Amino acid sequence: MDATLTTVDEVLAAARGLLELPATAIESTLERLRQHYRETPLLFTPETLALLREASARARQSRIADSAGPALATLKEVFGYPSFRPGQMEIIEAVMGGRDCLAVMPTGAGKSVTYQIPARLKGGVTLVVSPLISLMKDQVDAMGEIGIRATFLNSSLDGAERARRTAQLRAGELELLYAAPEGLDASVGDLLDSLDLKMIAVDEAHCISEWGHDFRPAYRNLAGLKRRFPRIPVLALTATATPRVKSDIAEQLALRDPLHVRGSFYRSNLRLHAVKKGAGTGVRDMILRLVRARRGESGIIYCLSRKAAETTAEFLRQRRVRAAAYHAGLTPAERASVQDEFSRDDLDVVCATIAFGMGIDKSNVRYVLHRDMPRSIEGYYQEIGRAGRDGAPADCVLFYSWADVISLDRLIDNSDASDSDNAHQQRRAVRRMFDLADTDSCLWRRLASHFAEDVAECRESCGNCTAQDIVEEARGARAPIAGGRAARDFASNSLREAEAGSGGRARDVVAAPDAAETPDADLFERLRALRKRLADERKVPAYVVFSDRTLQAMAVEKPCTPDGLLEIHGVGQKKLDEYGPAFLAEIAGPR
Repeated sequence: MDATLTTVDEVLAAARGLLELPATAIESTLERLRQHYRETPLLFTPETLALLREASARARQSRIADSAGPALATLKEVFGYPSFRPGQMEIIEAVMGGRDCLAVMPTGAGKSVTYQIPARLKGGVTLVVSPLISLMKDQVDAMGEIGIRATFLNSSLDGAERARRTAQLRAGELELLYAAPEGLDASVGDLLDSLDLKMIAVDEAHCISEWGHDFRPAYRNLAGLKRRFPRIPVLALTATATPRVKSDIAEQLALRDPLHVRGSFYRSNLRLHAVKKGAGTGVRDMILRLVRARRGESGIIYCLSRKAAETTAEFLRQRRVRAAAYHAGLTPAERASVQDEFSRDDLDVVCATIAFGMGIDKSNVRYVLHRDMPRSIEGYYQEIGRAGRDGAPADCVLFYSWADVISLDRLIDNSDASDSDNAHQQRRAVRRMFDLADTDSCLWRRLASHFAEDVAECRESCGNCTAQDIVEEARGARAPIAGGRAARDFASNSLREAEAGSGGRARDVVAAPDAAETPDADLFERLRALRKRLADERKVPAYVVFSDRTLQAMAVEKPCTPDGLLEIHGVGQKKLDEYGPAFLAEIAGPR
């Protein structure tokens, strides 16, 4: 208690004096008054409390202003990006100012940057709650490639390695700690009290809500974090959340006056197509046609059942496609092997049930095919979100029929929820998914409207708007097209981004790009081969070295100096130091 403040008038005068201080000097005095309020609340009148709130807002704005410049500098130096995507700076400003935040941003919108940059700027340790243990190593490897000191703690570690990492965390040698929600009931939860914890980020936050499409009971372990660390900002991140789910996330995590940020669900680099089954050509043959037209590119084929995933993968392998199945019936070692091969570009296609993919960090997935209709629009959006995370164009093709609805109804009837209100909700979700697929209008507009967002017709990013028959166009294709169709798409997409500016998106029909803006196809393939070799040497996924989008930009600009390479999207200082000489030599090689 402050012994000099013993009357209501003295406390009021102290509060008024706060507003006369420079914004940077408010915080220490404000904290003393907060402590005084906790001990003697009767000395604080409504006027005094209003003055304290005003002073707190000034201090927060000062912290935000102080962080804006360093945040942008970190974005360029560490990540190699010239500007923030929509919504990112708002989130960073909020958590840098100590405020909780709930952000609904589509996959590929750069959610991870919103906690990685504050982790670098705040110092101490940022806890990242991530649902899939199998992805944590790749996430940590990716952070190491750009110079961010990160680690993970989970059940895959032996006692000696866990002790070593714990010691590093306590010594302040690491910035990011990835942990699964299950770990917060075990040793990770006990460790947090001994760390200089600065921030908590909860990825895939919709998993905490029983109203969400992917409720995971283990996420309820997070409910007490805010009460345990009341002064530490919590950032909840998800790609899909209805208003009901958002409200439940905020309640379950006990967020205090959170800033709500919602990015647009429209992603212009994803081209959506819906193809009705039963029109003649079988689904497997149509899938094969699409895959062969994208030979050498990474793709995911989602299937309704384990059997369908297995038979589709076998069908493709027999036709010399590097494909494998992934589902919950495989052993953990088998699933890890498939995911590892796919992330390192040793496998082109994964045929999977919904067991594969949530939170997948592979940025260069160029297509997602749905052999069968998904259970819900939320699930569909999550699954197409695996494609094009690097911002380069990608195709998403949904095969559907009313028979899929009947099959999904049968699965619901045979589940534990068959007699519950939940089963009724699931059947409604299936029919909404069918209605979306069966529409003649803009797919993106219908999809966004499901999440209460009103967007104009895309005109260029769905098959209904372009009247494109993507399966027929793939007929007879046999050769890689990374330097052809994909290269032209990259140039067109880059032109759209330039015309749209940093905050919007172009709506007009885009003219064909100039030849100088189209990537050199031969150089692009050589750069991909170099990336693969370097990644294998370092035992990291290929996309961790550079994304497809970065390689495409190199194949357009053809930089010949380190400074020129540093101007390429996705090239930061550490990657320039690590990989610059090799890529500059390849660019300067035979044309």
